[in-house]
Amino acid sequence: MTAIIYIGVLFLLILLCTIVLNIYRRHKNQELIETVTSLSRGTNSELSLILKLLKSGVNSKTIFHDLIIKKGNGKFSQADIVLATTQGIVVIEVKDYGGWIFGNGNQTNWTQIMAYGKNKYRFYNPIKQVNSQILSLKDSLKQFEKIPFFSIIVFYGDCELKEINYVPESTMIVRPHRILEALNSIKVNNEPAPYENKQAVVDTLKNAVINGANKDYQKQHIDNIKNTTGKHRILD
Repeated sequence: MTAIIYIGVLFLLILLCTIVLNIYRRHKNQELIETVTSLSRGTNSELSLILKLLKSGVNSKTIFHDLIIKKGNGKFSQADIVLATTQGIVVIEVKDYGGWIFGNGNQTNWTQIMAYGKNKYRFYNPIKQVNSQILSLKDSLKQFEKIPFFSIIVFYGDCELKEINYVPESTMIVRPHRILEALNSIKVNNEPAPYENKQAVVDTLKNAVINGANKDYQKQHIDNIKNTTGKHRILD
């Protein structure tokens, strides 16, 4: 009987230690993420990616999250994550999808297939989406005209990149566990970028992060997207 009690107490202690350790780890992870961004901004996948970058050794001062770039025409462009690297600016788009993903770099829309082909959904080509973000960033600082830009599209969720073609040379499409491989490929295959004023680059990206927290800008950006797609003008 004593042995059974001893084993029970030991089990409870182990369980308690495990719970405390998990709480501690979660707290430390949250603290690490908060060196870059607020836990209330973006999606869980974006925050998970930021944590992965930080744990891999990426400097928190080079990671910019949830940016809104003001365009010359009064509209806005939104970017999930931007990295300022030695080789240039890396724009990262985070997608959360399930099912099979089919796409072509030249097409306007890609296809998500669910339930083994029973359900099909269209979504805007993420390559074109990131290209638009890059154009907006280039217009925001003259120095960006001479700095290389790269894009990485990360697909989270229970999805499979079934067939994707015509991916541009400066673009990579990855699952989360291969993001570091993509960044390393950019590093080893490109020369250092000709930065003229690194502080100006940092300040421009910081301002875009501040814009990302602006509720009015957020609303206007959503309204602009809605007006561009024009779905509210279809009455059937």
